[in-house]
Amino acid sequence: FQLVESGGGLVQAGGSLRLSCVYSDFTAKFYAIGWFRAAFGKEREGVACIGSEDSEDRGTYYAEFLKGRFTISRDTAKNTVYLQMNRLEPEDTAIYYCAADPTCSSWTPGVMPPDYWGEGTEVTVSA
Repeated sequence: FQLVESGGGLVQAGGSLRLSCVYSDFTAKFYAIGWFRAAFGKEREGVACIGSEDSEDRGTYYAEFLKGRFTISRDTAKNTVYLQMNRLEPEDTAIYYCAADPTCSSWTPGVMPPDYWGEGTEVTVSA
């Protein structure tokens, strides 16, 4: 199924951006959806994930390096997952990819990556 990201751009350090990921297929409702990022010269890393629409608690996963700056949410009426990014730092500069997998376990380091990916949206944070 398709995952379409939007919301990237250029922002100054300390600013905010909200990324959106729209999923178009009915089956995507039963998948955990979240974000990875890939910075130049660095390995791709999981950022945040939120459980499927039918999960009991729709649990979330956040990478430890975020230090509480990002929040992931899911609007089931709009088939959209959001990543609210606050207090952005130059180190957050990367291409952010939306991804989907049966559970958020794929976002933890060392685990097989998700099955489905979007094209990515670029985030640049200037000092």
